[in-house]
Order: sequence, then structure tokens, then C-alpha cells
Amino acid sequence: MRPFILRFFFSTILFVFCIESFASNLYDYIYPKKEPSFSNYGTTGLIQMPSARLYDAGSLALSWSHNDPYLRGSIIAYPFEWFEATYGYTDINNALYSNVPDFSGSQSYKDKGFDIKLRILKETDFMPSIAFGIRDLAGSNQFEAEYLVASKFIRNIDFTLGIGWGDLSHGAYKNPLSLLGDGLNNRVSNNEGGQGGEFVTDRYFRGSVGVFGGIELFLPNTNGARIKIEYDSTNYLEEAFGLGRIASNFAFEPVKDTESRINYGLVYPFNENFQIKASFVKGNTFNFGFSYAINFLKKNQKLKKINPPIPVEKPEIVRKVNAQNDLFYYRSMLKNLDERNLYLQKASVEDESVTVAFSQSTYPSHMQAAGRVARVLDQVSPDKIKKFNLINVNAGMAMYSMEIDRSVFSRNRTGNNYKLAKRGIKISSEKYEDRSYSYNPSKPFPAHFYNIEPTLRTQIGGPDGFFFGDLRLTLDSELVFDEGLSLSTSASIGVTDNLDNLKLASDSILPHVRTDIVKYLKNSRDYNIDRLQLNYFLNPSPNIYGKVSVGILETMFTGIGTEFLYRPFDKNFGIGAELFAVQQRDYDLLFGLRDYKTTTGHLNLYYIEPKTKVLFAVRGGRFLAKDSGFNFDFSRRFKSGFQLGVFFSLTDISKREFGEGSFDKGFYFHVPLDFFSTNYNKDVFTYGLRPLTRDGAASLNHGFYLWGVTEQAHKETFFRDWDDLYD
Repeated sequence: MRPFILRFFFSTILFVFCIESFASNLYDYIYPKKEPSFSNYGTTGLIQMPSARLYDAGSLALSWSHNDPYLRGSIIAYPFEWFEATYGYTDINNALYSNVPDFSGSQSYKDKGFDIKLRILKETDFMPSIAFGIRDLAGSNQFEAEYLVASKFIRNIDFTLGIGWGDLSHGAYKNPLSLLGDGLNNRVSNNEGGQGGEFVTDRYFRGSVGVFGGIELFLPNTNGARIKIEYDSTNYLEEAFGLGRIASNFAFEPVKDTESRINYGLVYPFNENFQIKASFVKGNTFNFGFSYAINFLKKNQKLKKINPPIPVEKPEIVRKVNAQNDLFYYRSMLKNLDERNLYLQKASVEDESVTVAFSQSTYPSHMQAAGRVARVLDQVSPDKIKKFNLINVNAGMAMYSMEIDRSVFSRNRTGNNYKLAKRGIKISSEKYEDRSYSYNPSKPFPAHFYNIEPTLRTQIGGPDGFFFGDLRLTLDSELVFDEGLSLSTSASIGVTDNLDNLKLASDSILPHVRTDIVKYLKNSRDYNIDRLQLNYFLNPSPNIYGKVSVGILETMFTGIGTEFLYRPFDKNFGIGAELFAVQQRDYDLLFGLRDYKTTTGHLNLYYIEPKTKVLFAVRGGRFLAKDSGFNFDFSRRFKSGFQLGVFFSLTDISKREFGEGSFDKGFYFHVPLDFFSTNYNKDVFTYGLRPLTRDGAASLNHGFYLWGVTEQAHKETFFRDWDDLYD
């Protein structure tokens, strides 16, 4: 059967290369949506096999599948249109958590892994999309594989053909890369021990290969429903705990061998985000799953805001009254800005210009906030005022100064001609001079802001149980004593939890700065304080910002320290430093302290790559466990406010000292709540994950990092959002 399969797919791919793809208005109507779908391995693909398809940049997806003996959940992110990154968590139901039954208990084996896929050729009329990928890039190598794959649409059929290494090498064809050297014919055994989490480059794209392929047949008038048929090259006796591995002694029952290499599946989309799928694989196994994908590249155009700009009542009369007396003018600005959640701090009139210092916590777009301030000023300012000078203040520090030509701003507002309006706008850095204003309205200090909401603390994937959760009611509070001086508090009360059976102790040989997490969770169930931090912010000169903090700085440490940042407004870099003396907190997370003390500090370098807008951050210094080294962070922010990031750390401890995982690594993303709200909202949902909690490379989470606090103190913030000026 194998020669027939090969002839079929090679003839298909030749056909794809030779035929011009067909698209017409009729086909676009019958097949309106051809979004990719996800394989059972959590990457875009067919059923078991990958394809060369990717979602658009700024997409985030969740995928779950039940494919006996595996339950697999994945988070898939797309920082670029050509790059797919997947974090997968697999419950392997035919193997125990370890080869020691007393330790494993009833827990099955849990595997974590990172996958990547990179598109190297974008599809054209005559050429397919081509991509290569690596599964289990830095995991335990239970599902390790590499592949090169091509996909091509012809009308309503998406053809895929690829070759795979590692666990995709069924068929054992000679490695075509061996033309580069005989060493590529040999693959190091993945049964060798180690701490896991390492990049084992001497296995990538080595050894024999297998051939796979298939089709996705899109059904007419079904908004993206499709039938999938594939030829599967997975070597099921080698992946995970198959009988071909030494590690199969973990398994308490064998994996089903393959009765057929042809798999069949169906995908049905309920809407543009949510898909369900079912398939029959290996000739003996039925599986099912679902996925949810959403694109955050741009703002949500389908969800209209209910708080558009509010015009000032009777502006002609207001302007005439304000022309008689500056105090009337100041009070008019104060009243109308306050009604729009824009808070005037200081103001001055000089000749034909007015300078206004303001703060705001409503609008996620700083250009939009400045535009709304200018809109109010245009309606209430006397005719003699020709220029607006806006200074944004955050935490008592000046973020920027925006000089706006009133006539240019007003003339282009009706047609939303922001491209022309920006010719009359100049933006620069600024120092906040508290005493240089004619109008200084009294402020109701101390001011108190708070929020109460449910939160969940979790521990996932240990031998004590798959999921432990602690549902809590949390109070987040900020007490502002004066400009730049505030007390931030986060405290919670337990509602319900299942932490009684959580007992796995730390095996770390380093100071337990993070790995005593079980003790912290169990001893702080009733009530706790996560943060009680007094912050003083200062702005000694333009582009230079500072912070001094003291108190309970984070969940596990209290202390005192400082951070400084030099961030030139019109440059793509920043330089910072932080230094903190800290002491470890008692496990009950109240006011008691443990004996462990240390000093931690870092030099921080930031660089925004001009073309891709990727932020590269490097922090070098001393970590909480007294190890020294570097933390590398790469992130990209999209116009919607969505941010994706990955990080890793390398310090002067060995892999053995670090323990399982070999080195610190993880990812995070920030989802803007404004994307889902009908009201403007600056809050974000933040999710970050390290595959393992270890003590090496642990950083102090002192919060209110100056790079984030000073986001609007950089030109890119405004260049990105010019089109929000009149929103």
C-alpha cells in the first residue's frame, strides 16, 4: 500500500504546483470561511498531522482533545503571522506519574511541552504554503518530532503533504538531509535521562523520516465545516510510553497499535471562534475535541462603545463667559473634564495658549485620552486661545507634553482626518513642575480606590492530584496620600478549596524562595495579605523616573528598595536599575517573617525593535536564591492592547542544582478587558506560566514596574494610535 500512497501524494503535489488556483465571487459566497483548525496535538493541522496553516498575527487559541490514551490541552499563540508557538499539557492515561507506585498513587503521567511552527513560504497562486516545526522543543521529549510540510488550496480543498522525523518517522525512509552529512542519518535515543526541559539539538531533523499528508474538504454553505482525511506517519510504539521505549516501564497498559494509517475526521464551527471536532484514528480509536481562537491584532470593531465623546452644553455661551475671567475658564475646564473621567491637575493661561496637566485611568489609548481633552478645551476655550499644551501625569510623574494647534485640530475633527491633524501636533518629554501653574485645584487627599472580586489560586499536575484550587474573595485597594505617594493593598479571604491532600514537599537544594509554594497555599487558606506596599514615585528630570517601595512587596517577601529608569521619549531604548533588601515571609502570609534574608538587584536594558515593535528586555544581576545571571524577555504588543511574551533565564547554578526543567523559562500574555467591554477599560487579564516552579532565577515581584508605569512616556505609544485621536 505504501507505494500507492506515495504516488498519490507526489502526483497531487505536482498537480498543485502546475494548476492555477481558482477563486470567484461564487466560491467566496459558498465557502466564506476557511480558517485553520487544530490537530489533536494542539497545532494547526489535519487530524493527527500538522499542516502549513497558521492563524493571523495577534491570535490566541485554546485547544483540547481526547485521543485515548491522551487528554491534551494547549495554548497556541501567534506573535507574527509566520510564527506559531504552542504550550501543551498532556495527561497520559496509560502510565503512572512515576515508576514508583507508592509515590504516584492514582495519578497518571503528566507531560508539558513547547512546540513551534515557522512558515518559510507564503502561499501564492502557483506555490503552496511551506512551514517547518518542532514538537516538544524543550520538554521531556515524550512526543518529540520535527517536520517539513506544504499546504495548498485548490477551490474548496486544502491539500497537505509533509515529511516528519522523530515520532513522525513511520516508514523509515532515508533522511533526505543526509546529503549534508552522514551524521544526520543517526538520531540520539530519547530514552536517555536528564532533568528535562533541555534543547537536545543533536536529535533535531536526524534519523529516518516518514511521509504524511491529507486533505481538508470544505463543505458548501456551512461557514467552514470540513471533512478531513489523512495518511498518518506517527510511530505510536515510540511516542510517549510506547513499547519501543525503555521508559515504557512507567506504563501499566500498552498503547493500541495501528490497524490503519488512514484517519477520518469532521470539524464543525459554531461561530468564527469556536469549533468542535471528531475523528476516527489508527483504525480503532474514536476521539473528539474543541478549540476556541480569537484575534487581538486590532480593536474589536464589532463591539461598539456606549460612551462616545460628550459635547459641552451651549459651548458658544461657555466660551464667551470664560473669555471674561480666567478663573471661570479654569473651573469650566475642571468641571467638563471631570464629567468625562479626565482629571485636571493644574492649568495655566499665557497669552494665546493654555497648559493643562491631567490624569486619567479610563482610556487604554493615550492618544484617545489626549484627543478627548483637546476636544473639551476646543469647546470651552475663549477664541484668543490658539494652542493647547497637554501634560499627562501618572503617579505624580509627567509622561509627555503634547502641543496642539487648535485650528488644525478643530478643522480636521469633522472628517476624522487624523493624518492631517497630526501635522499640528508636537509631542515630547516633560518634567512635572508642581509650582509652575496658575491654577492648582484642591485635591481630596487622601483618596481611596478599591475593587472586590473573586480570585483563584491553583496548583496543577502534581502527584497528589491533577488540580488543586483555592477560591477566594480579594480586595485590591489603593490609598493615595499625595501626588506620587500611595499605599497599594491586596488581601483575600478563602471561600472554598480542596488543598487538604496537597502535600508534595520541595526537593530543591537551593534556598526555598519559591518551591515551598505548597506550604504557603495550605497555611494561608483562611485569609492572607498578598501585598501591602507603600510607593513613592519621583520624576527628577525629563526621561528619568524613580520609585521607592517598602512593605509587603509580594506573596513570599517583604522588604525595602528602589528602582530607577532612564527612558528617552524619542528613542527605542531604556536603561534601568533596581535594588531591594528583602526577608522571607511566614507561610500564613500575614505579618510574620522567616529567617531567610537576601539582597537582590538588577541592571535592566530595554530595546524596541523599530520594524516589528518587539520589546527585548534583559535583566542582569542577583536573584532571590543568591544565584546570579540574566533574564531574557521578548514580547510584542498589538494595537488592541494584547501582549504576548516569552522569557528564559540563565544563572551561575548548574542544571543539577536547578532541578527538573534544567533552566527557568515560561510565557505570559495580557488580554485587554476593553476588547470585550462596551465601556472603555484599562484593566487587563494577565496569565503567565512556568512549566515548573523552581528556586533558580527567581525574581522579586515588587509590582508597579517603571517600564509599565511609564508606557505613555514613549513616542511609539502615540504613533501606534494616531487614528484614535478623534474617537
